Amino acid sequence: MPRWALVVPIAAVLVLAAGIVAPSSNAILAACVPALVGAVIAAVHHAEVVAHRVGEPFGTLVLAIAVTVIEVALIVSVMLAGGEGKAALPRDTIFAAVMIICNGVVGVCLLVGGLRHGAQSFRIEGATAGFGALIALATLSLVLPTFTVSSAGPTYTVSQLAFAGTASLVLWAVFAFFQTVRHRDYFLPAAAAGDEHAHAQPPSVRLAWASFALLLVSLVAVIGLAKVLSPSIEGALDAAGAPKAVVGIAIALLVLLPETWAAVRAARANRVQTSLNLALGSALASIGLTIPAVAATSVVLDLPLVLGLDAKDMVLLMVTFLVGAITLGTGRTNLMQGAVHLVIFAAFLFLTLVP
Repeated sequence: MPRWALVVPIAAVLVLAAGIVAPSSNAILAACVPALVGAVIAAVHHAEVVAHRVGEPFGTLVLAIAVTVIEVALIVSVMLAGGEGKAALPRDTIFAAVMIICNGVVGVCLLVGGLRHGAQSFRIEGATAGFGALIALATLSLVLPTFTVSSAGPTYTVSQLAFAGTASLVLWAVFAFFQTVRHRDYFLPAAAAGDEHAHAQPPSVRLAWASFALLLVSLVAVIGLAKVLSPSIEGALDAAGAPKAVVGIAIALLVLLPETWAAVRAARANRVQTSLNLALGSALASIGLTIPAVAATSVVLDLPLVLGLDAKDMVLLMVTFLVGAITLGTGRTNLMQGAVHLVIFAAFLFLTLVP
């Protein structure tokens, strides 16, 4: 194991501890930024070590679940601290995560891969199955609450919330079984010529377990540092007069940094299958694990929860699904598809700032 891969996560956790003890110190806040970047790089390195040991698609699933579980903890903690003022934060964060992954991450991966390798191939059976599950989860959790009439506003009743949370968790679990057991071959990338990662000897079991532990440490550091920095980010956004939804985007961007970096590196190495595994797996986990957690928190602690999107965001979501179905419908990707997704992502960011 490279020395920096051991030192950086530990240093990031120490900076995080200092940030928790003295959150108002400008010097510590300044140190949190490079610590956050270092923790992201370390998380990607250790995730790749684990992925190389266990193979696809288990490797990408490890990173997706680890990041999402800690993301859920972050969202729930902010909900508890913010009360009614944070009722829409889970919706904003989940919607931002879907748009970032399906347009930003996928767009960058396809553009980078297309520029470097031309057309790239992937297994259409796995991608379309994951994308279909994502459409169902997003519609159930983010669209239908706007149109139900049992409760006022874009909200669910307790029984509707329980159904949505249970259905989300079940559908995610079925997809995880489909991906890792029943049809694992649908998610296996073809060995790319010249890809050293694909042909290198897998790490030892001891090294893989060490990297798994350091992956968790790195992810805790990423989420913790993001939370330490979030008040400064939120204060800067308020001073700039930015909409409240921007806070959800900022949280999603920080949380998804490790997966984004790993996905882009895979696309550049001509492993677009791994990139899509990461993207779709992260999007599904973001909804399938987050909705049950926030629903349970809302019901048990009687906290308000707003899930339904407004008309503008629903249009962007539907365009994302339509274009995504076209992108994943052929089994081959190119830079034009990446450019289209990036334009949709740019429109999402712009219309959030200028609604």
